[in-house]
Amino acid sequence: MNHILFVGFGGFAGAICRFIASNAVQRLLPLAVVPWGTLAVNVVGCALIGGLGVVAETRSILSDSTRLFLFTGVLGGFTTFSAFSLETLRLLRSGDALMAALHVGLHVVLCLAAVAAGDALMRLLLR
Repeated sequence: MNHILFVGFGGFAGAICRFIASNAVQRLLPLAVVPWGTLAVNVVGCALIGGLGVVAETRSILSDSTRLFLFTGVLGGFTTFSAFSLETLRLLRSGDALMAALHVGLHVVLCLAAVAAGDALMRLLLR
């Protein structure tokens, strides 16, 4: 149960940070066609998980609870793209480039297809 609370509190904090950061970037670039706020959050989240991932792998200073709070909770709430990117990097580092490419390809294709399917289903239901 404690692990669930660590993830939950971290996710709460991460989601709030995502909302604030994304909106701040969008306010700075109000006429932008690209959703720069989302991109900025994803890039920052990836940089953070990359750096913290090194600390977690090379040092024994992060407890399991802290890792759950930071990685799954805070950064997961901030952006799940960071987890996806770290998983892809680990596949590449393990020498499994084909699995890394499959991982990326499946995420892009299936997630775009899922968004389109959800959009189409809701439009159909809301007629």
